[in-house]
Amino acid sequence: MKRVLAVLLLAAGCGLPDEAMRESSTASAAVMTTVTGFGSNPGGLNLYLYAPSQPAARTGLVVALHGCTQSAADYQRAGWNTFAEANGFYVLYPETSSGARCFLWYDALQTARGRGQALSVVQGVQWALGRFDIDPARVFVTGLSAGGAMTSELLASYPDVFSAGAVMAGIPARCASSIGESSACQQGKDLSPAQWGNLVRAAATGPAPRVGIYSGDADYVVAVKNVTELMEQWTNVNGVDQTADETTVLGRATRRQYRDASGATRVETWVVSGMGHGTAVAASQGCGSVGAFVLDVGVCSTEHAARFFGLLGGTPPPPPVDAGTPLVDAGVPPPVDAGTPVVDAGTPVVDAGTPSSCTEHYASNYDQVQAGRAVRCGNFNSYACAKGSGEQLGLWNTFYKSWVKSNDASYWSAGRCP
Repeated sequence: MKRVLAVLLLAAGCGLPDEAMRESSTASAAVMTTVTGFGSNPGGLNLYLYAPSQPAARTGLVVALHGCTQSAADYQRAGWNTFAEANGFYVLYPETSSGARCFLWYDALQTARGRGQALSVVQGVQWALGRFDIDPARVFVTGLSAGGAMTSELLASYPDVFSAGAVMAGIPARCASSIGESSACQQGKDLSPAQWGNLVRAAATGPAPRVGIYSGDADYVVAVKNVTELMEQWTNVNGVDQTADETTVLGRATRRQYRDASGATRVETWVVSGMGHGTAVAASQGCGSVGAFVLDVGVCSTEHAARFFGLLGGTPPPPPVDAGTPLVDAGVPPPVDAGTPVVDAGTPVVDAGTPSSCTEHYASNYDQVQAGRAVRCGNFNSYACAKGSGEQLGLWNTFYKSWVKSNDASYWSAGRCP
């Protein structure tokens, strides 16, 4: 049961008739509308639309997938609506409604082409394409945690629908074929680029989507090693090697770009120093707002993803490449990810490197509460918050782990000692 719950917690109404939907979509930029009647919906998803007040001609569409325990409304905090309003594109928010509200990325019945939740998402896309002036070549998908893993699955199963994607704290496509295999994927399953690429090619034939990959190097749910595995998968599918053509440091983030022979970036990775599990936003810069698993780290992943998709003007995205024929592994050794590994210390660790009396502890959030370093908080007391600072540590359970620190053993905050 614990293994099942660990996977399920991988994170991070009444519908309007068609005519009312059309009127509402153009009447107010601030309204999220409920979409109904968008297909057979075998995955049983709810669907919501954000429509800009002044849509651009032949504009784009972004599908945004929330993480576990989140709702579509929660994931609006990532800031997509702000950029959609400013640039005239649409955003679709599919939403799961059962259990821990997780997209079932590890279940082939939900991810295969023509099946389950994946088909429901694509039916939502088809609904939007049939009603608005959206360019079918400018449809993109992004998501966090379980939604990030489902983003990979949708790119693999529907390369003819999604021309690019942005995976936030996610997992490579087809990493797991059952819930029992999912925990190994969260820690970072090690396959060769060709093995990863073959899993995508076996899912469907079609053009190779470009992919942006985002993670914090202190992610305690989905190990940062998955950045390397995702990079290996999608560079192989795109027919480029695994050596970065450019590395740039932007604030707390390190971006690596992987380009084809024409100089077009097919894959890029973003690793944010010190960030835990979530989507990176920069609230003080007008990008998103803080919430559960939406983290204000001064890095606007939403803006970077929108620019990667070609939705912010300037140079259009490069044309797709044919991935229908199996690609040959170039044999280039993968780079070493510079992110700090997540270490399970298990027992309290005291920082003896400085004269500070700071003490840090790494333990499950259940144990943090039991030890008096945290208290239960949030909706239905389902989260743990550091005692004193009130900083949210994540879900209150025995497998969700966090670091807390204190100088006097009475006031605790999230993170590690300096």
